[in-house]
Amino acid sequence: MRIHLITGAATGIGAACARGMAGPGTGFIIHTRKNEAGAQAVAEGVRAAGGEAEVMLGDIGDPSLPAALVERAVARFGRLDVVVANAGFADKTPMLAVTEAGFARSLDTVLWAFLRLAQAAAPHLAGGRVVAISSFVAHVYRANVTAFPTTAAAKSGVEALVRALSLELAGAGTTVNCVAPGFTRKDAAGHSAFTPEQWAQVTANIPMGRLGTPDDVAAAVGFLASERAGYITGQVLHVNGGLV
Repeated sequence: MRIHLITGAATGIGAACARGMAGPGTGFIIHTRKNEAGAQAVAEGVRAAGGEAEVMLGDIGDPSLPAALVERAVARFGRLDVVVANAGFADKTPMLAVTEAGFARSLDTVLWAFLRLAQAAAPHLAGGRVVAISSFVAHVYRANVTAFPTTAAAKSGVEALVRALSLELAGAGTTVNCVAPGFTRKDAAGHSAFTPEQWAQVTANIPMGRLGTPDDVAAAVGFLASERAGYITGQVLHVNGGLV
């Protein structure tokens, strides 16, 4: 049985990752901060595909939660094979307007949460996979693309930790990689950072002429989480329609 832990999996990219990797012989811990209904719907989809799933709620910025998620996976399934660190949020507050509390929230939710999750999971992951979700905001800085300063700082830190962790876990056969989505369409009920008019301008700046979808990103995550990707580690795979 192949066991997956996915954070931020009630909607969007996390939910698409669960759907894409679900099937007979799979088990999932589906994490969300508070969207229990969404997480339960994702879990039901996993079960319909032949897998097993449990839902766990909690703020990923809570220092105790990452280890608790790992403990739940091991207690429920007896092992852990794949960790997808997806939970987070986008903050487009201009850098000079960011408060220390706002900056700390981004770091706690994205960077510190990944560090804690990786440290808790690593002892259980021999030969396993870690995939962190980064973002184009850590790479694209130009006048016609909205900047997300605190999110960019946190995601850049995640990418640095991924590279360091890939070296530390390589001897155990564990791979550690990032997927960096570009502008990605939200679920209908999800929060949007832009108005429809702003989204139209965003789309005009993407060479492929469309927003990405959660399934586009999940396809890349599913590959890096698979046994076929056993010789790929320490990498950042961009899924962004050509945005540079």
